[in-house]
Amino acid sequence: MVKEYKIDNLDKKILSFISENARIPFLEVARECGVSGAAIHLRIQKLLDTGVILGSQFNIVPTKIGYSTCAYMGIYLSKASEYENVVKYLSMIPEIVECHYTTGEYTIFIKVYTKNNEHLKTILADKLQLIDGISRTETFISLEERFKKQLPIL
Repeated sequence: MVKEYKIDNLDKKILSFISENARIPFLEVARECGVSGAAIHLRIQKLLDTGVILGSQFNIVPTKIGYSTCAYMGIYLSKASEYENVVKYLSMIPEIVECHYTTGEYTIFIKVYTKNNEHLKTILADKLQLIDGISRTETFISLEERFKKQLPIL
């Protein structure tokens, strides 16, 4: 088990730079922070090892690869005990990119990207509604994503 890591001001500066651009060279971050490149490398490795950072990735724009419909779905379960089983099956559907266990009306809230509304209908009818434990769903189609950002590093 990894013990809790206390983030200091240097870590906050580093996180601020890499959250803006994950491909920024360590030496550039080092210059901006006034420390060595080796120090930045060690700090980033520590942030990775302690789970503060989960890695880096390229963000693909869904519409650029043919996924023009973004939808959110609230999922009602027939029994709370079905949660783990349902999540296991949801994770196998490639179009589902986020899954949250929530309070309130829905047990699970997911984010789905599909090529179009017909594709969304197919996901609903041929995949989601066949999962044991799901009693019903409620779908919200996103008309536009105005912004998406990282949390501020305070």
